[in-house]
Amino acid sequence: MAPRTQAQVLELAFSLKRERPERTAAQVREVMLAAGGPAPGLRTLQTHLAREGLNVRADGRASGKVYGRFEAGVRNELWTGDGLHGPTLSGAAARRAVLLAFIDDHSRLLVGWRWGTGEDVFRLEAALRSGLMARGVPEAVLVDRGSAFVSSQLLRACAVLGVRLIHASPRAATTKGKIERFFRTVRDQFLVEIDDGVELAELNRLFSAWLEVVYHRRVHSETKATPLERFDAAGAPALPTPALLREAFLWSVERTVTKTATVSLHANIYEVDPALVGRKVELVFDPFDLTRIAARYQHRPMGVAVPLVIGRHTHPQAARELPPAPIGTGIDYLKLLAEQRDAELGGHPIDYASLTNDGEGEGEGEGEGEDRDINQDDGSKG
Repeated sequence: MAPRTQAQVLELAFSLKRERPERTAAQVREVMLAAGGPAPGLRTLQTHLAREGLNVRADGRASGKVYGRFEAGVRNELWTGDGLHGPTLSGAAARRAVLLAFIDDHSRLLVGWRWGTGEDVFRLEAALRSGLMARGVPEAVLVDRGSAFVSSQLLRACAVLGVRLIHASPRAATTKGKIERFFRTVRDQFLVEIDDGVELAELNRLFSAWLEVVYHRRVHSETKATPLERFDAAGAPALPTPALLREAFLWSVERTVTKTATVSLHANIYEVDPALVGRKVELVFDPFDLTRIAARYQHRPMGVAVPLVIGRHTHPQAARELPPAPIGTGIDYLKLLAEQRDAELGGHPIDYASLTNDGEGEGEGEGEGEDRDINQDDGSKG
């Protein structure tokens, strides 16, 4: 192919900007480089876009506030979690995708994340669990006061893991400045390349490619290091055991044992040790399997609650979701990144369909299924 003249290079840049007006000059340049062609310097490109009247911000708004300079001294000292609304997914329901994510304050590494179809405790647990399995256990987690973040399930998980759960004060956006800044990067560099109608599994695949190929390997403007280098500088983190993770993500409720040594949970009836009659016990269970309930009294195990009447096999909040077919136009920047990431994985791409399938778990080998994408109405009890 004949080399492009400067005019042709600029015309391609203008076309990429017009194709998706939300693209920043930096993102237009990234797309041109990813496509294997020449690209003007960033300042030059910004100047030419301005002359063409194409110098709009990615989100159409003025520059955001400058946040405070607090920074955790070491990795895993503090993770910050939040949610970001994304594109409309494919399917008749046309649900909007939501990214639930946790960022390490020290390194700016995105330690745990998951695109799903809602901002609920199940998807939140899936995002947090993936981070714990890969990056270790943080000393503290900072979140807002959304329903999923104040749920008893999250509080229990953090207590089991020894993690301090901190809730940000209302309207105190500066306390979550780093993840808000990361979300702005996601809008400017990733979501700008995504059309509505994308499939959930494909969205997760493309996001993973962008995250690992671009974001984690690019020098951060404040730390002067890549997030991956800064996180890995201290060596491999200590990871929680599968048994600890399983215990952390079990649910629990309290019930008073009847005179017939039974307890009820969502219309199911279970028999417990007769010695517990009249006492308040803790029932510990996997919300996806109500046939196996452990009874505990004053934090001591009291055996398995034997099911007598089972009308419901899963928790009522565990409603299934049906992820539905993607589209692309022109230079598909994110697919180029995905192909690069797949090549790095030795031709064995991660099966993101299994990660977002309600029928599969996180790969613990015990079939718990805590990481499935499902809807819930936090606060309901049987």
